[in-house]
Amino acid sequence: MSTASIDQQSINTIRVVAADMVQAANSGHPGAPMGCAPMAHVLFTRFINANPKNSKWINRDRFVLSNGHGCALQYVLLHLMGYKLTLDDLKNFRQMGAKTPGHPENTHTDGIEVTTGPLGQGISNAVGMAIAERHLAATFNKPEFPIIDNVVYAIAGDGCLQEGVASEASSLAG
Repeated sequence: MSTASIDQQSINTIRVVAADMVQAANSGHPGAPMGCAPMAHVLFTRFINANPKNSKWINRDRFVLSNGHGCALQYVLLHLMGYKLTLDDLKNFRQMGAKTPGHPENTHTDGIEVTTGPLGQGISNAVGMAIAERHLAATFNKPEFPIIDNVVYAIAGDGCLQEGVASEASSLAG
C-alpha cells in the first residue's frame, strides 16, 4: 500500500469516526472535523512532537483547537495517537460524565492543552502559550543545548477570529 493511499485511508477514518460520534450523540458539528481531517492528519503524523505516555512532558508541542465545537476531530486524533481515550469514550461523545465533552476541557481529557469554549479563547491561549515557550527558551536554553524548543499549533475558525480578544492576542503576537 502506498503512502498516499495510507494517508487517504487515515483521513477517511478520521472523518468517518468523527461523523459517527456526532451522529450518535445527535449533537455537535461534523463539518469542521471532516473538513480539517486532511491538515490535522498531516500535522499530527508529521509535525507534532508529543508523547501520549507522558502527556505533561514539558517540551511537548501544543495543539489548540480554538473552534472547540469541532472537538470530535481532536478526540479522534488523541485516540489514534494513543492518549487515554478509548473507542468507547469516543462513542460517548457529548454524554454526561464522558471524557469527550462538547468542547475540549483540559482538566477533563488527557491530551487537551486548554479548555476552548467561548469563541476566540483558544487562539488567545495559543498566543500566550507561544509567548511562554519563547520566554522559557530564552531563560533556559544554552548554545548547542536547546532544552525548550516546542511549537504551538492552533486551528481557529472565522468565528474565533471575529472576537476582539483574538484580534488583541494576534496583535500581541506580532
